[in-house]
Amino acid sequence: MEQQQFEFFANEKLEDPEIVDPELELMKDRFAKLLLGEDMSGGGKGVNTAVTISNSITNLYATVFGHNHKLEPLPKEKKAMWRREMDCLLSVCDYMVETQSSLQVLQDGTPIEVMMTQTRSDICVNLPALQKLEAMLIEILDNFQDTEFWYEEQGSRSSKSVSSGSFTRIELRKEEKWWVPVPCVPPGGLSEESRKNLRHKRDCANQIHKAAMSINSSILSEMEIPDSYMTTLPKSGRSSLGDSIYKQMYVPENFSPDYLLDCLNITSEHEALELADKVEASMYTWRRKAGLGHSKSSWDLVKDFMSETDNRSDKNTVLAERAESLLFCLKQRFPKLSQTSLDICKIQCNQDMGKAALESYSRILEGLAFNIVSWIEDVFSTDRSINHETTNINKSN
Repeated sequence: MEQQQFEFFANEKLEDPEIVDPELELMKDRFAKLLLGEDMSGGGKGVNTAVTISNSITNLYATVFGHNHKLEPLPKEKKAMWRREMDCLLSVCDYMVETQSSLQVLQDGTPIEVMMTQTRSDICVNLPALQKLEAMLIEILDNFQDTEFWYEEQGSRSSKSVSSGSFTRIELRKEEKWWVPVPCVPPGGLSEESRKNLRHKRDCANQIHKAAMSINSSILSEMEIPDSYMTTLPKSGRSSLGDSIYKQMYVPENFSPDYLLDCLNITSEHEALELADKVEASMYTWRRKAGLGHSKSSWDLVKDFMSETDNRSDKNTVLAERAESLLFCLKQRFPKLSQTSLDICKIQCNQDMGKAALESYSRILEGLAFNIVSWIEDVFSTDRSINHETTNINKSN
């Protein structure tokens, strides 16, 4: 009788519409957005599945890490949410395979050729690498426990900082936001062991940032250039760059992209992104012209073969290569540079779900690694500032 009553109350609890699992409802909402292409009206105006996956990974990163501005472990509930939903979003990669011929021998010794399926090569190479980079970044954050530094909100002082007189603001960064917490260090600064530990973590995060950026660049380069972008290209690369930059790129010998960037004296990321868009548009304009220019007659092809003329002698080919080197150096100088117009166009028009997952995954890891490096630099800035103040006080005494 008691067993029957228990089953009755259990079934009644499950059927009660007011008793809901918040995590289950969240997963239902995410799954519905994936199916509807983020068009919750059901009118068929949603984006394709690849773009939906890319947006979902980006939004998940913003939800979990968007409000984190400190060097501290990720809360357990957020870490569980991140792992659970990333596993769900990346599970689509498990079903992306390619066929490959394989030789099998039957029991009677007859060899036959069969087609076997295996994980797509780009996913097989990049996904485990990205998961390893993610684990390393999470481990770096988890190791920031019981540190010598702490954080306080700007404009406020805790009892700890007031009593010790160790509150030190960072006024070195002009891009600092008022809502970003300020790192504080003890009156005597950080210990040498703590500095060594921070330098090691900064170097690790910096290497992770470079690796994620490299993977992201390779994935974007493999995406097809949309026709909508090609139709917007200028008629000439010179009109896109301007006469001054074009003349410096058209120097017959000894072109130096670093020297050109020094002459331009770019002072903001906005200017760098604007230049990157222009250089990239010019590069593809020259590539398109070089491709059209190579449509020669059979006699011209014979003459080129006999004279062993290299394609590099073509003016458009040389300019396209120089534009590519200039764009590379520009991105090296501004590692946090936003995506160019071409990158955004590729992501929005991409229909390959595997590339969409890998691109967004590498992009958010690149951003997290860069943020960790920046947060460590903030702590070092505070430490240098208080050491400088201590030195001045000692000199005055």
